[in-house]
Amino acid sequence: MFVRRAYVPDSLQPPTTEHWPFSVPAVAELVEDGLEFTHPVTFIVGDNGTGKSTLVEAIAEGFKLDARGGRAGARTGKADPTKTPLGEVLRLETTAQGSRMLAGPRLKKKGFFLRAETAFSMTENLGGVPGYWEENTAEMSHGEGFVAVFQSMFRDPGFYVLDEPESALSFTACLHLVGLMHDLGESGAQVVCATHSPVLAATPGADIIEAGEHGLRRVKWAELELVDHWRRYLDNPDTYLRHITDDE
Repeated sequence: MFVRRAYVPDSLQPPTTEHWPFSVPAVAELVEDGLEFTHPVTFIVGDNGTGKSTLVEAIAEGFKLDARGGRAGARTGKADPTKTPLGEVLRLETTAQGSRMLAGPRLKKKGFFLRAETAFSMTENLGGVPGYWEENTAEMSHGEGFVAVFQSMFRDPGFYVLDEPESALSFTACLHLVGLMHDLGESGAQVVCATHSPVLAATPGADIIEAGEHGLRRVKWAELELVDHWRRYLDNPDTYLRHITDDE
């Protein structure tokens, strides 16, 4: 592993938690108590607005990955020096291996930040660029392009951060990503992933952290609210849809 803990030092604590993102319970808890990483693969799961993307963006920045998405040690286009509000104050406690990687030459850094908002443009523009993937992903469907990115960029022991990678993936492609993340964890890499997908969150051996109004809590896969909702919906969709489609 490369990162043991994400935290905000006392000297950088925000003066108030009334403003976004520090008003979000999950972010507020990280600011107050920090967040420990205990497994090679960690999922942060939660509904929209619970702060999971805010957390993983700041964690990526803490490992010197561009918050727009991309590799460690290389940038495409003009670098954006602006950090997210949480990224400005968040720090990472690294392992010896993580410290060596961060202190080493830029091109020796192994890592990648994939975020849904920018991944589509990356698949269209980086195919064939040295250091990225050989396939012409601009000619593929979004799902096929994502899989090509995963296969090319997520294979060396490094620090990988993913923000909702399931956005373009079919069920089968999600299973492919599960296998890839599991193999990365077994190989000495570290993965931190924000997701809505019960398929991805079921990756064997992963640590699952649920973000919500309660803040952050570690849960088992079967106890996730996400899993409970999907089970009930797939068992009987009408129990949900009648509240949406009923005009009375």
